[in-house]
Amino acid sequence: MRQARPKAGSVVTLYDVASMAGVSTATVSRVVHGQDRVRESTRARVLAVIDELGYVPDGAAQSLSRRRKHVIGLVCVERTAPKLQYDIESMSLLFYDEILRGVETRIRHQNWSLLITYLEEGNEPDLPRLLSLSGKVDGLLIGEGIVPSPFLARLAERLPVVVIAGNPRERAADVVTADNRSGAAALVTHLIEVHDRKRLYYVDGPPTAPDARERRMALMHVLHGRPDCQLVGSLHGLFTVGSGEEAGQALLASGEDQLPDAVVCANDQTAIGVLQAFSGAGVRVPDDVAVVGFDDIFPGSLCDPPLTTVHQPMRLLGERACTRLLDRLARPHLRQKVELLPTELVLRSSCGCPPGTMIRQSVPRRRGHRPAVPAAPLAPLISRNLTAAGTS
Repeated sequence: MRQARPKAGSVVTLYDVASMAGVSTATVSRVVHGQDRVRESTRARVLAVIDELGYVPDGAAQSLSRRRKHVIGLVCVERTAPKLQYDIESMSLLFYDEILRGVETRIRHQNWSLLITYLEEGNEPDLPRLLSLSGKVDGLLIGEGIVPSPFLARLAERLPVVVIAGNPRERAADVVTADNRSGAAALVTHLIEVHDRKRLYYVDGPPTAPDARERRMALMHVLHGRPDCQLVGSLHGLFTVGSGEEAGQALLASGEDQLPDAVVCANDQTAIGVLQAFSGAGVRVPDDVAVVGFDDIFPGSLCDPPLTTVHQPMRLLGERACTRLLDRLARPHLRQKVELLPTELVLRSSCGCPPGTMIRQSVPRRRGHRPAVPAAPLAPLISRNLTAAGTS
């Protein structure tokens, strides 16, 4: 028989959940820790009660006399791909290695520790796992919008949460992210105004990634203001070399006389894949087609030609996010904040600049540059579909 919910303001315990769900405390414990020996109907009922009560494991973590654990949790994104790819890509290690270094820079001299976990993109958030993790740490750093806003708000009610590379319009928690839109707009504007590249092809990132969404919006905003330019095609990618190779092969299959003036990629790994596909087919970059990326990872500087890109301060993202988390731990009633970190335009020769070019230009923050067209679909701007099987 379902029992009445606990009184408002009281600490919710494992016993409260068990009583209200009509199960044993052992069953609640198995659900919270993701164990298999629970019927799905029972699991669903227990999770519904956990959601209703806002229960967080580890009663000591909710106690008014709670002691600091001096542990921060970092939730990273693991992406899955339809075909084999490097583990370093599927686990976004090139990105999170820099984030981790930034976090460590902030905590290493303060005797804090870091607990790291990965969540698979594309699946429902592992509620029991996140609830369990929240009881083991003093605060959470969550990567790339992997946790939806409603559940993020629940977590933020229980402990400090900062989202790294999240949606700048997030209202459920603090966000620290690069100014992706200004950086991407500067890159596309450079291609158009300096190198006269007017027929652009875009290789997008995952639809769930806030960074990819912001960069796509910047591209659309620039093109919307340039009626002499065209987006001639696009393909949804996964921020991987394999995605770039797929896009490059799709473009090559359409015929060399149909190639765009430039391929704009949502990140550097994708751009490296495009360069590899073009190199294998004898397409000259930038003479035949310009190729640009975003992130400024070290391998991009070793490409032939070296990759023009946008530098986002990945290590600083980790450092500033950790600083914000520690600030909120010290002052829980701080107002929610979104911090945009500036980017740099990194000019090398893949965009059409002379061989040997290596120029870094600070990108000023663009104000009042919300796109006047919808943010999600690219199709209205596409004049010719070059990838029948993969366009967005």
